[in-house]
Amino acid sequence: MLVVSTIRRPSLDADVDQVSISLRSGRGRKRLDRERSDLVATVAHELRSPLTGVKGFVQALLNRWDRLNDDQKKLMLKTVASDSDRLSRLIAELLDVARIDTGRLQLYPRASDATVLVTRVVESVRSATSRPIELEISAGEDELEIHADPDKFTQVVTNLVENAVRHGDGVVTVSLGVRPDDADQVLLVVEDRGEGIPAELRQRVFTKFWKHGARGGSGLGLYIVGGLTRAHSGSVTIADADGGGARIEVSWPRNPPSA
Repeated sequence: MLVVSTIRRPSLDADVDQVSISLRSGRGRKRLDRERSDLVATVAHELRSPLTGVKGFVQALLNRWDRLNDDQKKLMLKTVASDSDRLSRLIAELLDVARIDTGRLQLYPRASDATVLVTRVVESVRSATSRPIELEISAGEDELEIHADPDKFTQVVTNLVENAVRHGDGVVTVSLGVRPDDADQVLLVVEDRGEGIPAELRQRVFTKFWKHGARGGSGLGLYIVGGLTRAHSGSVTIADADGGGARIEVSWPRNPPSA
């Protein structure tokens, strides 16, 4: 608790005629200090691993270039490229978090084909994991047009699918179609066969640096999903999958907002 008091007198030789006391809670400052500490800890932890890998493999290439065969060199360079991509993505996530927090997120929405964007994401993630990922597009809806910044929508889908792969188990199912109860909304559903997310934790999932379990991650992915979806006037909810596991539903507008 911060206490500030002031006194007022008409002149230096006059008596005090007014006293004011203000009380200010320290909770807000403590919360900001905690968030800064979490940010520093997250950045330090997430940067250390890929940087260590990049440095180690580059040093090995420099010291043992003539003794390494082409396959070994290629494997090391692929690892360096992968770790560099991981670093770039973390930096992009941190920048997006800052823009969401300050209301400075820049969007360039336009008519976009959700089927094409989701298919690209699924194929990309599928190629980088041994986990089975199934894509289901509603019959007769090969072209699902949405009003979105395609880069941001792609980021939302990527975060959701990768989160299901990292934290869930079994088959990951990605479904896309028109929302049954609202033809003006496209419904994206990502399900896994893991333990699911308890009902009492579902709101916390979309907060910064929230982590559950021991499978890593920056704790920013679903926070960004929520921020980007709301910025497009969409919504995101968590439920239980029919076969067990988590079910995350994203409703996205098909048309621009009415003037």
